[in-house]
Amino acid sequence: MKKILILFIIMFSFFNKSFANYTQLAHEFQFKGIQGEMIKLGDYKNKVIVVVNVASRCGFTYQYDGLQALWENYKEKDVVVIGVPTNDFKQEPASNKEIKDFCEQNFNINFPLTEKINVLGKDAHPFYIWAKENHGKSAIPKWNFHKIIIGKNGKVADTFASITNPSSKRFLNFIEEQIKN
Repeated sequence: MKKILILFIIMFSFFNKSFANYTQLAHEFQFKGIQGEMIKLGDYKNKVIVVVNVASRCGFTYQYDGLQALWENYKEKDVVVIGVPTNDFKQEPASNKEIKDFCEQNFNINFPLTEKINVLGKDAHPFYIWAKENHGKSAIPKWNFHKIIIGKNGKVADTFASITNPSSKRFLNFIEEQIKN
């Protein structure tokens, strides 16, 4: 009985991912950029998109270095990094201009950044609601620097918790796999 229960739990945990409805693809969403421009995910069709909610006062803020390195090392391989500032975890009280200045001055960030938005709850950006509906609870950021990987097909390929550094072997191997798909 215990084996059947474990098997059921394993099957159920994959069900949400495997049989997602996907009436929309990620390419149908857009974000307002930190300088007011539009960041259209449709411009990145057939590319791997890494969407990361970020904050300047978080213990994981050092991951900006890894995100910038990912952007620099993989943009020619059709990987896009998009930083999404949020104060949902009370660690990004700054204005959009202050966030942009902080990222440029401290981490030389030049990958796209959105304006500061909500990533949780009923006021979450539609992209985050879509990710949750189609990939399940693992798409909901539990903290800052949560990573959602969108495959070339416009669907959520996987998510990585805040503790996963973007320079980690596990993360980079997954990105390499997505590039090949």
